Amino acid sequence: MIASGKKLPTRWGEDNNVSWTYEVSGESWSSPIVWDNRVFISSASLVKAVPDNNGEPDTSQQGQEERSSLKDFYRWELTCLDLATGEELWKKVAFKGNPRIKKHPAHNYAGESPLTDGKRVYVYFGMTGLFCYDMKGELLWKKDLGVYKTLNDWGTGASPALYKNRLYIQVDNEEQSFLVALDTKTGEVVWRADRDENTNYSTPVIWKNRIRTELVAGGKKARAYDPETGELLWELAVGGYYNIPSPASNRDFLYLGNEGRGDTPGTLLAIKAGAEGDITPVEGELKSSGVEWSLPDAPLGRPSPLLYNGLLYLVTTKGGQITCLDAKTGSFVYQEKIENCAACWASPWLADGKIYVLDEKGVTTVIKAGKQFEQLAQYKLDDKFWASVAMTKNTYLFKGTKKLYCIKN
Repeated sequence: MIASGKKLPTRWGEDNNVSWTYEVSGESWSSPIVWDNRVFISSASLVKAVPDNNGEPDTSQQGQEERSSLKDFYRWELTCLDLATGEELWKKVAFKGNPRIKKHPAHNYAGESPLTDGKRVYVYFGMTGLFCYDMKGELLWKKDLGVYKTLNDWGTGASPALYKNRLYIQVDNEEQSFLVALDTKTGEVVWRADRDENTNYSTPVIWKNRIRTELVAGGKKARAYDPETGELLWELAVGGYYNIPSPASNRDFLYLGNEGRGDTPGTLLAIKAGAEGDITPVEGELKSSGVEWSLPDAPLGRPSPLLYNGLLYLVTTKGGQITCLDAKTGSFVYQEKIENCAACWASPWLADGKIYVLDEKGVTTVIKAGKQFEQLAQYKLDDKFWASVAMTKNTYLFKGTKKLYCIKN
């Protein structure tokens, strides 16, 4: 993510450049979004837990591990705030009742980020459903996309993608995976493509390259579709362990890979604009008709890669490592350790020639962009952060598990 604003804050902290904060209700890993003077966040709140054998609700992690969450009572919400003041303009309950799938204790029921085109706000709560509101909070339509088991009860994580008058949802799971295009005005299905995949988490992206516009969905196999018809354009066996990071791109190449884990290394490949058919390199090769280069042991974590000025920046999930690659060749430029960096789930961003890396403990590290690694500064907010940052021309929005922070000079 590359910021376009020139007046963004260059430093912040609990008592420095915090314009306002908002207490986040419920649980949520989803990122905030902003449109004009409105900020939108989604969450799932546990209203009533199933009593244990002693008759008392146990909401601890151990308690959640020992019982099924399917009989708990939750409230799934979309909240709209005023960007200038943090005032709550409206809060809507999309659904209230029992969850439709079990939840792993380390996860929650609001992992996907909302999306807006300025006319409507779309909020997808995985197996709970898809809901569309107008900018005043009136429900326009809702869609049930089915209930399917996910890997280890980790739930879903792929946020919707938007292009013209179509909304795209990647519903990957352990039973019946598919990609669906919906009409933004009505929620009606325009096309649906079945997928030979299990549970995946990366958000599909629209790639506007020099040849055409493609809808790219990740997985053990990455696939590109015609966004208008759902026709399969190309596919590629990616490898790696988990499909979590979303691609980076320019008009010529798409940089796509999967996270590594344990003895399974991460992957990264540069896909050419105009690729067709199965573009998987033959065994022992790193290129193909549609692949410019591939890095079968890429240090790619859960944060999505960042592309800027011909360089690719990769941040590991754990260990505080940042890697810079030459985007044309895939060759290493540098690989360095970020000091005082905890686990990173949020994707890095770039502003004013500097790279920003947010860790889960609220430490943002500032690194100079370019071929020489230089750590410039670190700023701290006292919360736990898994969500990626949202921004305007002069404002940052950081969403922790406790508060939403508005950072402004």
